[in-house]
Amino acid sequence: MAHAIRRKLLTGSIFAWAKGVMPALSPTERDAIEAGDVWWDAELFTGNPNFQSLLDMPPARLSAEEQAFIDGPVETLCAMLDEWKITWEIGDLPPQAWDYLKAERFFGMVIPKAYGGLGFSNYGHAEVVKKISTRSVTAAVTAMVPNSLGPGELMVRFGTDQQRDYWLPRLADGREIPAFGLTSPEAGSDAAAMIDEGVVAWGEWKGERVLGMTLNWHKRYITLGPVCTVLGLAFKLHDPDHLLGETEALGITCALIPTDTAGVEIGRRHLPSMQMFQNGPNFGRDVFVPLDHIIGGPERAGQGWKMLMTALAAGRGISLPAQSGAATALTALTTGAYARVRQQFGTPIGKFEGIQERLARLAGNAYVVDAARRLTCAALDAGHHPSVISGLMKLHATEIMRVSANDAMDVHGGKAVIDGPKNYLGSLYRSVPVAITVEGANILTRSLMVFGQGAIRAHPYMLKEILALGDADREHGLEAFDEVFWKHATHTLQTAMRAASRSWTASVFAPAPEAGKARRFYRKLGRYAAAFALTSDVALLTLGGALKRKELLSARLGDILSEMYFLSAALKRWEDEGRQDDDLPVLAYVMRAGSARIENAFDEVFANLPNRLAGGLLRFAILPLGANTRGPSDVLIRQCAEVLITDNPTRDRLVDGVYVGGGETAIGKLLHAFQLTIDTQPIHDRLKASKIRAWKDGRAQGLVSDAEAAQLEAADKAVAEVIDVDDFSVEDITARRAVEGPQRTSDAEADAQTRPQAPKPALPARAELVAPT
Repeated sequence: MAHAIRRKLLTGSIFAWAKGVMPALSPTERDAIEAGDVWWDAELFTGNPNFQSLLDMPPARLSAEEQAFIDGPVETLCAMLDEWKITWEIGDLPPQAWDYLKAERFFGMVIPKAYGGLGFSNYGHAEVVKKISTRSVTAAVTAMVPNSLGPGELMVRFGTDQQRDYWLPRLADGREIPAFGLTSPEAGSDAAAMIDEGVVAWGEWKGERVLGMTLNWHKRYITLGPVCTVLGLAFKLHDPDHLLGETEALGITCALIPTDTAGVEIGRRHLPSMQMFQNGPNFGRDVFVPLDHIIGGPERAGQGWKMLMTALAAGRGISLPAQSGAATALTALTTGAYARVRQQFGTPIGKFEGIQERLARLAGNAYVVDAARRLTCAALDAGHHPSVISGLMKLHATEIMRVSANDAMDVHGGKAVIDGPKNYLGSLYRSVPVAITVEGANILTRSLMVFGQGAIRAHPYMLKEILALGDADREHGLEAFDEVFWKHATHTLQTAMRAASRSWTASVFAPAPEAGKARRFYRKLGRYAAAFALTSDVALLTLGGALKRKELLSARLGDILSEMYFLSAALKRWEDEGRQDDDLPVLAYVMRAGSARIENAFDEVFANLPNRLAGGLLRFAILPLGANTRGPSDVLIRQCAEVLITDNPTRDRLVDGVYVGGGETAIGKLLHAFQLTIDTQPIHDRLKASKIRAWKDGRAQGLVSDAEAAQLEAADKAVAEVIDVDDFSVEDITARRAVEGPQRTSDAEADAQTRPQAPKPALPARAELVAPT
């Protein structure tokens, strides 16, 4: 009775107002939001996360089989690879590497053992990609794509039994090379704008008349596209003759197209930032295939977008974060070692505070990216499919990778600028824009997706309210809205009191698990979670559906959510690794840097909320003293920098998983020089105490033994080899420039029936970009 009165007197008016300001979900938005599930993101949105449940979660672990694969086949593969030769001499992986990838079933990591795959966990898959990425981006991308969004993943999730039985064994052992065609010239981030189409029609297939689809498409940026034997294709399916039913526009559909089918054109290549993994456009012109080529069978027609979003809900949290983890570890390892062996003014450059600022950030980045990557993999292996977290992981892991790559380049200076076999950073640096762009461009993900989807999917009440508002039965919708809205209102009031009390008391009384020296960090993170939940509710209340168009506000709120996730992961890592005291400076660096960014983001949100009263009240409640958390102190910066320029267990944990190889690799030589420099430091210290700068002078004075002299000479020689850079003869460079490259065809020309060819431009290294046979 009381509820009925409340609905009539209060909720009805609120319901009518909300329907006017909250837009209905489009079918594509609904599919994206319903893909996957929620997990720790939902805890953060409550404003009062249960940190103990996070700590109780089992950490990601490799099985004995997965570890053996990394120690064996992955190491063997890495030893076959030389990124300089791949880029400037071959233009592709060497044939023996292709053969090895197939023979050892690298393309079948996510395919169950029952179908001939390796059946690895998400963490096992990620660790393989990470290690290969530290050796060769080309090889890593080649191995990761068949195990990410593509035919294998989609077939495992959605394929019919007949499709699985036929395709999965062939994909696992490399008889088939898969690619997936989604992006087209008309449809990049807005995949729904694609004009690639299929029309349901009768046609001939292997001598029989069957019901199928006539397909026409133009795709681009398709990794493995130039060499694939089977193409997963996304297109809009139409049934104008109603051969399948009353619906004419069936929607986005996914199908498997053998590339030897008449009308399919593959083979041409793009050069993505001069990375030599196989990538290029492909075309289909009146390609006919039976309906059973639709992934999942004809009953899955029109479900392609939901299938893709479901696969991405997990995939974005694995491959690209693994590549980012590789980059942050590699840059930390090499930059720390180089800063130790390289001297200026008689001092290792790692002792200069300007360099230490970059080294500390490299250490922090390596720690937090791998922490977030491991936590995400643990969630995936526990059965979660957190789409919002996967999206923010891809976004921020690759952005942190970009920062680390830039810092490493700055510290190395000319050593990293001059290309050649001795440069171990150039290819990684060039590859960064690729990771930033693929699987959802970072600008779009940050400004529209992280908070935009998170506020609906992970909020404890928002999705239920939106669904109630969109209910075609008004009375039923009003009843559902009444039930959830007042719970939401109570939650907001509780959150407001929690946020204000924690902010005004500097989070001293915020709950925190028993976490030793890290307990204070949990309290502060609990404060930010409450402030975020309150700010989100106020922004949604004052802006309604207009918040979706306030992309800058949405981006800042998404940044706060992302920072809280990464900081949660850092705390979880410190706990999982046994609360290592030696790692505490790096953890403190991560927490202080992240806290400063969170408070700055809050400050900018409050300053830019259109409702100035709401912004002022939020500032008063949440930042009573302003954004006053500073970043890492100078002392902390020096401590973290020291981690990378000395040999210690913390450094070992930070750079774990980097492929070094033997003494013939550039990184192997660097680490050899690093170790010799550390080993000979006591001799230099002894000489310095005697005011002798050059060890040869010390030897002349009898202060250096013959054995020590040999040791010092070996160290000097190793350091000289490391700081050396490549140079080429004029004839060598001009010979490379004069080599005639492949013909180039523009998108517009390629899409025309005649496809006229443009002049042949020169490439610096190869007559042709070679595809594997």
